Amino acid sequence: MSAPQLDDLDRQLIELLSRDARVSNRKIAVDLGVTEGTVRGRIKRLQQDGLISFTAITSFGLADSARMAFIGVEVNVNEVRDVAAKIAEMPSVNAVMVTMGRFNVLAICLFNTLDNLLELASNQILALPGVHHVETSIAVKTVKYNARVVRITEADRLRADLVDGDA
Repeated sequence: MSAPQLDDLDRQLIELLSRDARVSNRKIAVDLGVTEGTVRGRIKRLQQDGLISFTAITSFGLADSARMAFIGVEVNVNEVRDVAAKIAEMPSVNAVMVTMGRFNVLAICLFNTLDNLLELASNQILALPGVHHVETSIAVKTVKYNARVVRITEADRLRADLVDGDA
């Protein structure tokens, strides 16, 4: 499978939608100098390819767990993918990334008590086979958070697998 190709019109469309996903197709068409049908078709294709999706982005204040933590995980190299997948299944974990550097895996979670964070980091993640060390960092103040990049899609996972397979 090859990565979807984006042209300048796709990129301009994504940029407009990332600023305001409620903008009408008619307004986008006028702004980009194309027909409304072209806009509708492009949006449909981008959604089908898993490159864009529309969702409500909620404030941290609406979450039951109002504090954010980052959990760095040192894992045996040959078990990184399995451990990352197991961490991703944990309900209190909001994001999981395979990383380069001190930690192989980074998990981001929201929690409401230190006991909840301790349970997740020490009793769940550290207990996974192949995990050597877990280190938590608690966000005390958010200076910048760009909600325009919301989540990793299945298409991104497929592209990452293609890149890994090419290496």
